[in-house]
Amino acid sequence: MNGKMRAIVKHHRGVGAELQMVDIPQIKDNEVLIKVKATSICGTDVHIYTWDEWSQSRVNPPYVFGHEFAGEVVEVGSKVTNLQIGDAVSAETHLVCGECPQCLTGQYHICKNTKIIGVDTNGCFAEYVALPATNLWKNPKEMPFDVASVQEPMGNAVHTVLSGDVAGKTVAVIGCGPIGIMAVGVAKAAGASQVIAFDLNDYRLDLATQMGATTVVNSKNEDPLEVVSKLTDGNGVDIVCEMSGHPVAMNQGFKMVTNGGRVSILSLPVRPVEIDVTNDIVFKGIQVHGITGRKMYETWQQVSRLLKSGQVDVKPMITHHFPLEDFEKGFDLMIQGNCGKVVLIP
Repeated sequence: MNGKMRAIVKHHRGVGAELQMVDIPQIKDNEVLIKVKATSICGTDVHIYTWDEWSQSRVNPPYVFGHEFAGEVVEVGSKVTNLQIGDAVSAETHLVCGECPQCLTGQYHICKNTKIIGVDTNGCFAEYVALPATNLWKNPKEMPFDVASVQEPMGNAVHTVLSGDVAGKTVAVIGCGPIGIMAVGVAKAAGASQVIAFDLNDYRLDLATQMGATTVVNSKNEDPLEVVSKLTDGNGVDIVCEMSGHPVAMNQGFKMVTNGGRVSILSLPVRPVEIDVTNDIVFKGIQVHGITGRKMYETWQQVSRLLKSGQVDVKPMITHHFPLEDFEKGFDLMIQGNCGKVVLIP
């Protein structure tokens, strides 16, 4: 397909982005062209938009960013056999090499040579995006495009929560951004006996309640450790899902987990965090899991089934829809934290 399309371009090494007319991408033999029907804003996109320290060291403008989406296949490369024109799809955003020791042992999600769509390559904040067919996940026709667009970040939540046994356990979710809010729903669906959600934002704590949190705690107003002690008869929680990246909150997470418990960390602190390894990890005999991406494609199967079964309903967490040209409104809401997931419609 030839021609021009609208796209949100990270146009310079500074704050902001621009809506521009750019070339529709041309596909290779192993790729497909997708007409984007819905694309959601991720925290990573906010980092790029605000041009923080991480983005300054990682991305190279100008380019089209964005990586969470759902759309329809409109063109298929000559070597593609698993997809057809008209298929509804979303994308696994990690482009992996298939050759490193991790890939060769089936651990594609921690490929040494990973590139990320919309970070290291052109992304999906556009009317069309071209991607390798092997990175695409076929969606049920009945799945709404806005719901389908949040499967990638939901995969992060699923990977974090389900990196160990959950049924009958007490779970703390620290940080109620969109992925944390989804983690609440996943933990509840997986049979957690309690799901305690922590944040500083009452708007997002309300969303966590809607997603199934049994207790919500505004850490500005209550001491998280005291609350956990009361709710667990002084034992601490079995599982901590760390989504905040804040040094104080991370330390609280290690202190509130029970002996022999698990701390799964998805958050990305911008600076090194000091942890009391002796007392909060070694003597407590806990497991610490670093979580990156989604297991390819085990996590995608879990996400798709949780949504299809209705065990997790992400619709309360999708709070805003904007046309592509109003992207600045969406980013402003994300920066302020007065939203759940923001979806852009090209």
